[in-house]
Amino acid sequence: MPLVTTKEMFKKAYEGGYAIGAFNVNNMEIVQGIADAAIELNSPIILQVSAGARKYAKHNYLVKLVEAVLSEAPDLPIALHLDHGADFEICKSCIDGGFTSVMIDGSKYPFEENIELTKKVVEYAHAHNVVVEAELGKLAGVEDDVKVSAEDSSYTRPEEVEEFVSKTGVDSLAIAIGTSHGAYKFKPGTKPQLRFDILAEIEKNIPNFPIVLHGASSVPQEYVKIINANGGALKDAIGVPEDQLRQAARSAVCKINIDSDLRLAMTAGIREVMTKDPSIFDPRDYLKVGRANVKAVVAHKIKEVLGSEGKA
Repeated sequence: MPLVTTKEMFKKAYEGGYAIGAFNVNNMEIVQGIADAAIELNSPIILQVSAGARKYAKHNYLVKLVEAVLSEAPDLPIALHLDHGADFEICKSCIDGGFTSVMIDGSKYPFEENIELTKKVVEYAHAHNVVVEAELGKLAGVEDDVKVSAEDSSYTRPEEVEEFVSKTGVDSLAIAIGTSHGAYKFKPGTKPQLRFDILAEIEKNIPNFPIVLHGASSVPQEYVKIINANGGALKDAIGVPEDQLRQAARSAVCKINIDSDLRLAMTAGIREVMTKDPSIFDPRDYLKVGRANVKAVVAHKIKEVLGSEGKA
């Protein structure tokens, strides 16, 4: 099976009350860890690439790594997605370069400008059989090239979603209901709470339409502790509670983005190995442990959070 778009994935997820994991990839070990878990659990996956990942690993290298997964799992539904495309040019580059899904993030612009930009990307993408995700509302936090202060963040306005979707022709919509980019999502002592009331209003206004949650890592505390115990400094790193993400996955949310949790898992493995044996200098010795941690995180997400096990 070649790379697929997310259309059929999202249709099944919406009807089945589960979500597809969109996992950010940056190198071979992360791709392998994600793929190994998805293959074992027979789960569809979205492998997504940020602007930062393209700068680090190069477009063609990442595409070839994903193609390698297809050769190992020819029957597994896999979409290759651009995460947070900043402008038409980067979306066009990814569409022309083999991606099956792109996100155009015009959330920093006024409503009408966001519509105009998104529509332009949608027209080009659909002409090339590629689907498009857009965003309404602004998530706080820092992750790769995405930097939004808490003061500049804003919830999605449910009264705008129907007009936005109808005017742009977009295929899925990322919304802001309290998730946040990066590992420092909430202040210590606060109880993280997603705005399910906003989500319900959005569902009502655009029924049967796939919704996306960005910034949805849960920041596993076991990995934070391992990192800090081995020379790290991740004070007050707090993520989104997994029970709330599972609740979201049972609703109109068909795609949940996970990046920071993979970074934490890999970093914890590498730090632990290097601290235990400072004489190690072979990258395979520490990267394979990081890869195993990534696989464990993805398997947990598929089974306990996304509900996508056996849905391929």
